[in-house]
Amino acid sequence: MKFKWRTGWLLFTLMLLAPAATVLAEEAEEALPATPFYQTPWALVPAVVAIALALITKEVYSSLFIGILTGGMLYSNFNFEGTLLHVFNDGIVASLSDAYNVGILVFLVVLGAMVAMMNKAGGSAAFGRWASARIKSRAGAQLATIALGVLIFVDDYFNCLTVGSVMRPVSDKQKISRAKLAYLIDATAAPICIIAPVSSWAAAVSGFVSEGNGFALFIKAIPFNFYAILTIVMMVTIAILGIDFGPMAKHEKNAKDNGDIFSGMKAMASETEESSSAKGTVLDLVLPVVLLIINCVIGMIYSGGFFEGAGFIQAFSDADASVGLMLGSAVTLILTVIIYLLRRVLSFREIMDCVPEGFKAMVPAILILTFAWSLKAMTDSLGAKQFIEGVVQASAGRFDAFLPGIIFVIGCLMAFATGTSWGTFGILIPITLNIFPLTSPLGIVCVSACMAGAVCGDHCSPISDTTIMASAGAQCDHITHVNTQLPYAIMVAVVSFFAYILAGVVPKAYVVLPVAILLMVVVLLGVWLLQRSQKD
Repeated sequence: MKFKWRTGWLLFTLMLLAPAATVLAEEAEEALPATPFYQTPWALVPAVVAIALALITKEVYSSLFIGILTGGMLYSNFNFEGTLLHVFNDGIVASLSDAYNVGILVFLVVLGAMVAMMNKAGGSAAFGRWASARIKSRAGAQLATIALGVLIFVDDYFNCLTVGSVMRPVSDKQKISRAKLAYLIDATAAPICIIAPVSSWAAAVSGFVSEGNGFALFIKAIPFNFYAILTIVMMVTIAILGIDFGPMAKHEKNAKDNGDIFSGMKAMASETEESSSAKGTVLDLVLPVVLLIINCVIGMIYSGGFFEGAGFIQAFSDADASVGLMLGSAVTLILTVIIYLLRRVLSFREIMDCVPEGFKAMVPAILILTFAWSLKAMTDSLGAKQFIEGVVQASAGRFDAFLPGIIFVIGCLMAFATGTSWGTFGILIPITLNIFPLTSPLGIVCVSACMAGAVCGDHCSPISDTTIMASAGAQCDHITHVNTQLPYAIMVAVVSFFAYILAGVVPKAYVVLPVAILLMVVVLLGVWLLQRSQKD
């Protein structure tokens, strides 16, 4: 009840302030005075406020909005009119009118409708029965989730929601908490995409290298992407050994002993309680998912000019993930409707009822994404990028051997505060390439440190769109997901930091990577042995 009251209050406030912002926008003609907070540490305050409030209050909507409001006040020198204009015109409205963002929202809605249709058709229930007959253990269910996440490497948004919808019935059957499922989904999203050459992330990184050989740089940086590789090592190890620590241990214990997969917390999106079709088979889930993968890949290369003569790799490098995912999901939705009608598992009326049902399930994710994008607009307008750039350039040259570790930490902090890894790529990679040429072995290590740090910060941040998508995919309370996965991500980050320090001295992947993997396994075995000794 408290959650509903807060959300209702926030929406009511937005409804009251939106008309005022529109009127003020029409009347305001003079430019706002220059803010003294531009390109200073104050530029990161809005993000810090939002993150701190979210972790303290366990309520994400009002926390994000207060962070946005803080950014608006700093930008306008605490001028009431200027704050309203900046928050709504330059923040919320600009985010919702951005073509890339709208494409992602359309993809979310379409995918929500597809999930509702697959559930209604009985495909999810049939797959759950099929998988339950073959997956007999909690470790098996977790390893299957990891394997599916690795296979869907094209895009992190697509990964989160698809893996979540497919694996929820299986993980529920094995009494795996939704917090653990959300972690496995999140950890196989960005960390997998950042080491997959054919992905939207490879295209993004390639685009930030002005010399035109960004794809070759991406390939060379993969063995040095310690955070991504060690995250995979950690997931497999904890699944096999049954290691859980921190807040996650409580959630897993509740799920295993009491069958409480939510540990008393509310799901991010409501589970469908409607009866599913008795005619549904595994094919009714697998076929739409396979079509979705194929069509999204085709949509990606189409947006990159593949059908206009560009090569496959070039098309992926030039792809627009928003356009590709939107077109691919829309085509898949139409094909799925036709398939269900031909198979007579759903009537046309039932299919149409699933569309608003799917949209309703995605509303929390859409609202959080909109506020997260708006918060990023606030930090950008305060010069956060330029401030970070100055910090990096000031430290360069003094600690050359330690620079990979320093860049990794800066990337972590920046992505955590802004909630965007791609934005962190765009700032840190060009700076790194100005310091070290591509021919330098340390240059490759530092670029990889940029990518690893950005993914780590993005993985931990409660305002990251990928973190939000993982919560939506697992239908897990968002703040619960953030709190439970943070200790896991921090442990990998610490090991990765030491690996980058070593790589600064010995920039050889065949030397540093095995050492990093061994250190990660040793740390986890130490935790496992400690837990066993405490039980005995």
